[in-house]
Amino acid sequence: MAADATPKFQKPDMLPIPQPPDYQQEITVSPSHDGLHFWQFMIAGSIAGLVEHLAMFPVDTIKTRMQVIGSCPIKSVGLRQALGSILKSEGPAGLYRGISAMGLGAGPAHAVYFSVYEICKKTFSGGNPNHSAAQAVSGVFATVASDAVFTPMDMVKQRLQLSSSPYKGLLDCVRRVLREEGIRAFYASYRTTVLMNAPFTAVHFATYEAAKRGLMEFSPESANDVRLVVHATAGAAAGALAAAVTTPLDVVKTQLQCQGVCGCDRFISGSIRDVIRTIVKKDGYSGLVRGWLPRMLFHAPAAAICWSTYEAAKSFFQEINNGQQQ
Repeated sequence: MAADATPKFQKPDMLPIPQPPDYQQEITVSPSHDGLHFWQFMIAGSIAGLVEHLAMFPVDTIKTRMQVIGSCPIKSVGLRQALGSILKSEGPAGLYRGISAMGLGAGPAHAVYFSVYEICKKTFSGGNPNHSAAQAVSGVFATVASDAVFTPMDMVKQRLQLSSSPYKGLLDCVRRVLREEGIRAFYASYRTTVLMNAPFTAVHFATYEAAKRGLMEFSPESANDVRLVVHATAGAAAGALAAAVTTPLDVVKTQLQCQGVCGCDRFISGSIRDVIRTIVKKDGYSGLVRGWLPRMLFHAPAAAICWSTYEAAKSFFQEINNGQQQ
């Protein structure tokens, strides 16, 4: 049947329609991937990162306190106890110590994060928007680049978050660390952060894209009406799963960034194996998953906020670009 079907459509009356001499085919050139310029990806990512981290900062503070319990003189071990301890001893302001460092680091880091992700996704996917492997690899490239920007401020932020932190504020912390420990202290956890965030981001982006695609296919007729809900739901699922998988490396990262402060252990080699061995010796294997609950409680809503904000910002810029082309 297939062999006989082709000739039936080869009729002389189905010829190209000649165009007038002054006819010119209209060519619409998109500014970039998804119709956005590079700088628009950066602004959208920066806004998303700031909104995400500033909104969820108190949960991040609780997580940091719980992850250094084995080294620092903090008695609370559970989520409720940790929160109660902070509120009782420092008040609500204690939940926001170090937020200035987060504000300075999150915007630029997420600008790099999302712009690198979009560029790599366009390059590696070959035009296939459902290429899961390309999305995962793009996420890894994005996190390596953004961590180089964010790690120094993350270190300052976590030291300020500690109970009885010896630093008066962001500038005091930066000056004292430079004077007493050198610039290498700002990147003491970079290797661990990359090793943590590479699988975190791979799981996160692959899960996000798969969940978003599944939700869109589940109810395609209402996809445009619930677009932000879809992004938020897919982001929450991706954030929770990725956070659960990478908690042990996050504990190691926190120990390295807070070493020597507030009674925390100082690690001579700074290797991941050395830190893990110390944690297991002092707290057992359960010490490697300390803070997993606030970490998941942070990343699930944080990812939902981040993705929905990012996609909303992208839609805003797309409307602007479409208006300029008309």
